[in-house]
Amino acid sequence: MKKSDSISELAKAFSKTQQELKQPLKDAANPFFKSTYVPLENVAESITETATKNGLAFSQEPSFDDGMVTVTTLVMHSSGEWIEYAPLKMKPVKNDPQAFGSAITYAKRYALSAIFGITSDKDDDGNEATQPQKPQRQQKATKQSKQYISVDKAKQYEDDIQALINATGKNDGSIMGALLNHVGATMIKNITTDKANEAEAFIAKMKEKAGI
Repeated sequence: MKKSDSISELAKAFSKTQQELKQPLKDAANPFFKSTYVPLENVAESITETATKNGLAFSQEPSFDDGMVTVTTLVMHSSGEWIEYAPLKMKPVKNDPQAFGSAITYAKRYALSAIFGITSDKDDDGNEATQPQKPQRQQKATKQSKQYISVDKAKQYEDDIQALINATGKNDGSIMGALLNHVGATMIKNITTDKANEAEAFIAKMKEKAGI
């Protein structure tokens, strides 16, 4: 994260914005679990409505590098203070404009929601994981032993996601987001081997609901 020399005024405005911010409507439908989630336009509108009154503005810049989509979010204050958050990187499911556009949309929504505290993703899959979180000490102890799925398996999941996008016409990042949220990963290649069965069962369920 990068920032101006001082962020005292920005911090005050940011705190006030978060207190006043109204959670946007979850009015985009997820076809797989008959649930709704918050689309990017609702996230941006909700933030802008409150942030502007407190002298805040934001901008998001997408870029492409080595097959990855990167979105950088900059929050600015009327005093001239600013914070540039660490870039959010995602790998599109396919190397085509449609997949890249979907990844950009999801990354923008995810970044803004995380920064401003909007609960836009918890209902994405309508079937949030119910496994209790491990105690922090235990998480630290097991962190080093994580094993990730193979390149071939990641490619298989990407092909499955693209098939679902083609079958449903849902190109807003919600399908990818649903899978990643379900297994607690930020990218397909970061799905751990102990979550592979969950991922495959989840994909199979989405395919069944999509009729493919």
